Amino acid sequence: MATDTLKSRSGASGAPGTLRRLLLDNGALTALIVLVIALSALSGDFMTTDNLLNIGVQAAVTAILAFGVTFVIVSAGIDLSVGSVAALSATMLGWSATSHGVPVALAVVLAVATGVVAGLVNGFLIAYGKLPPFIATLAMLSVGRGLALVISQGSPIAFPGSVSHLGDTLGGWLPVPVLVMVVMGLIAAVVLGRTYIGRSMYAIGGNEEAARLSGLRVKRQKLAIYALSGLFAAVAGVVLAARLSSAQPQAADGYELDAIAAVVIGGASLAGGTGKASGTLIGALILAVLRNGLNLLSVSAFWQQVVIGVVIALAVLLDTVRRKAGAVPAAAGAGGPKGRQAVTYALAAVVTVAVVGATSLLHGGSSSSANPRLGLSLSTLNNPFFVQIRSGAQAEARKLGVDLTVTDAQNDASQQANQLQNFTSTSLDGIIVNPVDSDAASNSVKAAGKADIPVVAVDRGVNRASVATLVASDNVAGGELAAKTVAEKLGGRGKIVILQGQAGTSAARERAAGFAKGLKAYPGIRVLAQQPADFDRTKGLDVMSNLLQAHPDVQGVIAANDEMALGAIKALGSKAGRSVQVVGFDGTPDGLTAVKGGTLYASVAQQPSQLGRIAVDNALKAVRGEKVEPTVKVPVKVVTKDNVAGFTG
Repeated sequence: MATDTLKSRSGASGAPGTLRRLLLDNGALTALIVLVIALSALSGDFMTTDNLLNIGVQAAVTAILAFGVTFVIVSAGIDLSVGSVAALSATMLGWSATSHGVPVALAVVLAVATGVVAGLVNGFLIAYGKLPPFIATLAMLSVGRGLALVISQGSPIAFPGSVSHLGDTLGGWLPVPVLVMVVMGLIAAVVLGRTYIGRSMYAIGGNEEAARLSGLRVKRQKLAIYALSGLFAAVAGVVLAARLSSAQPQAADGYELDAIAAVVIGGASLAGGTGKASGTLIGALILAVLRNGLNLLSVSAFWQQVVIGVVIALAVLLDTVRRKAGAVPAAAGAGGPKGRQAVTYALAAVVTVAVVGATSLLHGGSSSSANPRLGLSLSTLNNPFFVQIRSGAQAEARKLGVDLTVTDAQNDASQQANQLQNFTSTSLDGIIVNPVDSDAASNSVKAAGKADIPVVAVDRGVNRASVATLVASDNVAGGELAAKTVAEKLGGRGKIVILQGQAGTSAARERAAGFAKGLKAYPGIRVLAQQPADFDRTKGLDVMSNLLQAHPDVQGVIAANDEMALGAIKALGSKAGRSVQVVGFDGTPDGLTAVKGGTLYASVAQQPSQLGRIAVDNALKAVRGEKVEPTVKVPVKVVTKDNVAGFTG
């Protein structure tokens, strides 16, 4: 009777009701079409073959993760561990293929097996341990990330070419990540719609107790469901690592939220019982299209997070409206009208192509500009040093009449790869990159080189790729100065600790080399511990607090940047500047304020605004075909309380 009533309501509303039902039942597809049309109208660089392939590559990892999460959400569960499992699987691949010489094919199998095992552990804790899925997978999120850091010792593992080829293209145009995404999507669709375990997912999600009473072995099915999620996470990790040419133990951080968002945007309900692979793919594409389009429009990365959050909220609201309107749940296993769905997708494609074709007429030659166009991708803007680089670059760009687009990678190597690909596909005249990781940026820099776009590296170099020039401070010499400064302050004898920068970056590596080189001249200085704090103030506080428990007699601290030094000062409390001397690096405004106050003894001051200015100058020279030096070194200076008043930066 309920079904008859529902049908009569939907049929009585006529043509307007049919259109309304069509939009409600295909809300994600409608949103994707609107986004594509809007971005095509706003940016002439959006609807190009290269950019569309970029969107596919950028959606691949999220989509593959989301396909696995779809299985879990359909069965009324949740998996918060997929990002960490992806990183762990990638690290296992790098560790086995690079450090232990395992053949690439076998290393990939080991990586996938790692994901499956992690999924099985999740499933066992949930099905047999009776832990809530949220708690079990939250625990695996921490365990997986921790194991990735243990295996890699906290440093990215650079891949040989044989592994990096997994992130290349077929036939010179089809990206392998896109191909893998399509294959995994088809597998997910078949599992959900054509297999016993797929039907079990919908049954468990609809009513677990009824499924159990009907004879379904719910516990075994949950084991299989979470194992599948782990398998898809492992494949996503392999794709991400191949794309970055390295296994990043911190990779895919927060990607579990993107995956869940893609599933929800695609029409699945967190209450379980509904969801399909095609909807998940559309959800992942919406996220990728949003990020790509907002990058092309030079929208701040901070605002991008706001926009994506709003989109997720609207998707859940649409799901609520659809349910109240009596829309048919998107259950692939329910045997819905596939013919009608195919017609809907075909009609959507025709409408999109027609409208986009019309809007493209608005951009005849609009992408060309009288001014040179440069792109600047910074590793983060959550650090005063890089904010000053941006300020210097923007000031010089205005002075020289250059159109400068600045993006923030938020310390995510994958996000930076997306940004660099967007710069390349929009045919900018030149690119300036401050790498999150020196190895991970190599593939994107190579792609820019193939497109004859000169690339300038600033502050950190790019490994295994050619750049027009590297504009950086002399980090080795600066490290020596830092070591000499703290050693002389301690009278040549004492116990110190060293806070290292983000592993894998040239700045961290060179500064550490400088510290070691400088301390050789002072055999009376004993290094008690060296720990990475990733150039971050909060991590500097936490690491220093931990080190003080083991080494309360420390007399000096060398930090690879001022942010970590300021965190260490907070941990030291009243000891800072009195019984413990702290030396930082960068000469940031906050660091110089601490020098004036006496809590920071000295900072090896760079001139970040000069770095930005010189980077723009050299990028413009490279664009014009003028000669540039392979390396441009910006001098550093030790700033103490005695000379800080006269230091202008």
